[in-house]
Amino acid sequence: MLVGFHGLEGSSQSHYSRAFALWAHAQGWDVALPHFRGCSGEINRGPRTYHSGDHAEVDWILRRLAHRHVGPLLAVGISLGGNMLLRWAQEAGAEGERIVRAVAAVSSPVDLAAAGHALSRGFNRQVYNRMFLQSMKPKALAKLQQHPGLFDAAALHAARDLHAYDNAFTAPLHGFANTEDYWARCSAKPGLKAMRHVPALVLNARNDPFIPAACLPTRSDVGPAVTLWQPHEGGHVGFPSGRFPGHVAELPQAVGRWLKHHL
Repeated sequence: MLVGFHGLEGSSQSHYSRAFALWAHAQGWDVALPHFRGCSGEINRGPRTYHSGDHAEVDWILRRLAHRHVGPLLAVGISLGGNMLLRWAQEAGAEGERIVRAVAAVSSPVDLAAAGHALSRGFNRQVYNRMFLQSMKPKALAKLQQHPGLFDAAALHAARDLHAYDNAFTAPLHGFANTEDYWARCSAKPGLKAMRHVPALVLNARNDPFIPAACLPTRSDVGPAVTLWQPHEGGHVGFPSGRFPGHVAELPQAVGRWLKHHL
């Protein structure tokens, strides 16, 4: 079975989720595309949502699927979902090998501070930062209606970038002191060096507008279980092929070949 974890405000209908599902079905595999809390089109009932380092949520999902499914599990995480998946593999250690055969993180912000600051500057701030906040703020305010007093509504309304949003909402809601504490504790990059058990592919294009190439891990930053792949082109979960406007079919094929090697 291939388990796919989507990115920030993504879902099972995101273009990359559908591309990986189509590829896996072509191999004759089962596919699971779980939604993080609040991303299925229905707000979750609890006071918490999801965040970039939510390895406990990934652990619950993978253990449940491993218990129900007969056969090996492979997992791929896209963007935020990939950072979560790597954090899970780091926390699981040797036990993770009994749950999945291998994991892959695609275009994942393993250095959350660098990615967060990149999204708050220039074109990214005007387009992508605004797009994310337009989706995330209404969900946060709906959560406040469910649970009055959960966080400072005025601070959320005033947030104009992800740093301020995380400071007003994500950090206090999930037990972090502030944005800096959240980004530091949830980034997968510091834990890559100790990864010696679950095989992990970390794929990042060096021209990703969200993730500066200078912050990407090098060979000296990772343990023996980690494979780095850093092509010069590809953007953020793009890697298009074919004539304009292109397609993303080659992305799951390339990542899938690496995953299949570990079956």
